[in-house]
Amino acid sequence: MTFEQASLLILLLAMLILFSLERFHIEVVAIAGLLAGYALRLYSAEQIFSGFASPVVITVVEILLIVQVLARAQLFDQLADFFVRARFSDIAVIATLSGATGFISIFMNDIGAFSIALPATLRVSALLSIPKRQLIMPISFAALLGGIVSLIGTPANMLVSNDWAKANGNGFRLFDFAYVGLPVAVVGIIITAWLAPRLFPKKDGEALSAEPVSPPRRRITERHIPPGSSLIGARLSDLPDRFSLQPHTLVRDGKFVFGTPDKLVVEAGDLLLAEADETVFDRLYSSGTLLPERHPSADSADLDYVEAVVMPESTLVGSRLHSLEVFSSRDVTISALSMRSPRIEGRFADLQLSIGDILVLEGEQRAIAEALEECECLPLASQPPSRMSASSWQPFAIFAAGVAATAFELVTPDIAFAGVVLVLALLNYLNIRQAMADLNWPIIIMLGAMIPIGSAVATTGTAQLIAAALGSMVSLAEPAVGVALVLFLSMLLTPFVNNATVAIVMSPIAVAFAAAGHHSPSAYLIAVAAGASLDFLTPFGHHNNTLAMGIGSYRFSDFLKAGAPLTVLSYSLTLLLIYLFWL
Repeated sequence: MTFEQASLLILLLAMLILFSLERFHIEVVAIAGLLAGYALRLYSAEQIFSGFASPVVITVVEILLIVQVLARAQLFDQLADFFVRARFSDIAVIATLSGATGFISIFMNDIGAFSIALPATLRVSALLSIPKRQLIMPISFAALLGGIVSLIGTPANMLVSNDWAKANGNGFRLFDFAYVGLPVAVVGIIITAWLAPRLFPKKDGEALSAEPVSPPRRRITERHIPPGSSLIGARLSDLPDRFSLQPHTLVRDGKFVFGTPDKLVVEAGDLLLAEADETVFDRLYSSGTLLPERHPSADSADLDYVEAVVMPESTLVGSRLHSLEVFSSRDVTISALSMRSPRIEGRFADLQLSIGDILVLEGEQRAIAEALEECECLPLASQPPSRMSASSWQPFAIFAAGVAATAFELVTPDIAFAGVVLVLALLNYLNIRQAMADLNWPIIIMLGAMIPIGSAVATTGTAQLIAAALGSMVSLAEPAVGVALVLFLSMLLTPFVNNATVAIVMSPIAVAFAAAGHHSPSAYLIAVAAGASLDFLTPFGHHNNTLAMGIGSYRFSDFLKAGAPLTVLSYSLTLLLIYLFWL
């Protein structure tokens, strides 16, 4: 054993202990380990920060930016409604979402499947009040499990197939991996769905997702009826039952429309002053049924949405909305209002403010802050996210184009998703400056710092050293022993090295083990492919887990708690299935 190999093993062990103790911030441990690796000459000065330029890190950042846009969409309400109608338990919801993610991952790379499932998962979490900690990690694991089912599910499988082709002239067929991968994926998804609610129970006051936990607040606002709206032709008396809207005033051609609610019929171009839960307005806005007035600076990418409460000392008490110069002079609009007073008359601009009323303000962040300070209103800690318009399908179409470009190998994932980020920003769906500030940077720093250390496992010969040492301790005459050793080594390395590198390093070792015992290498190579993707113990072994840690607010120890039983089960079941089908 060389000095480099020994020092690398000691460094990895020390970092794992510090990560698991959680006495220090994960980014501090990662940077300290990165600098220690350089001091030990495990990589050069040119390589020390190469991880931050890695396509893996760049892809993770891009996906996190894209998810901020997709998570605001309302396109997954129907999926949540399906779960509600079906009266699924939380475990059934987790299993169904995980199963869908695993199925998608059979036909595309792991991160693509995970990225597609994320928006739906966040939306279901919000609408069904299931903590996102119970959902995000299971779909990350499901994406990894689904990848081991087919040849194209993960790059590791294709690399292993190439080595098998060199040995016998033909590689593995598309679903040769399914004999082992499919049962492991099904059992793994079921076990994870059962474990998640027990490991991550719902806590009082916990923020479940991007939406608030408390019941939706009632809002009053004035909206346009666009052509093609499903409200057209409906009577005002029908709106509460059909659309969950409480109408107050109907304006047509600038004039009030008078009559009893059962006689008044909504027409295109009308203005409707109505009251409803904020989620109702969001849904109707998303579908193009009700549209708000266009903000004077609607083309700006710097608009924020802030809720503020009218305090007893506020200068706004008793004022009507149309007279609030403090907002209009700064191009800040009041898009909605939550009122304490039950009396609502006239137009939206005629409403009179009282103590405790909540304003929903739209404008530039600095302008809103200045206005609120001047009028002595208190901004609330939670800010309603900016909602997409009726064209909210566009971000999904743009994202789907990026996924397709990656799936058909037209460009690499980092380039494809960079294009997605650019288009979303140009179309004002994404404010890059604000979104970058909202990223979970400690997770990204940890990933970037771990990449050079993980690469050193291969470049210093540490992986081959471990394999040779373990191979000398056991007899390889029995193929089951050799396969068990190869599977163990692959699963041992994959928490620190990406699965493609594990396949590259372990495939020649597996073939050598097979030759030593005079066995066919097929079973050994299947073990390499499976072990490289069974990565559940750390948040930095696979970028899906890194994304899950950032979005789900997990700790390092959470992966150990959830991943350890799944790792043991997957190892045992994989070994049994390889013995049944490949030996």
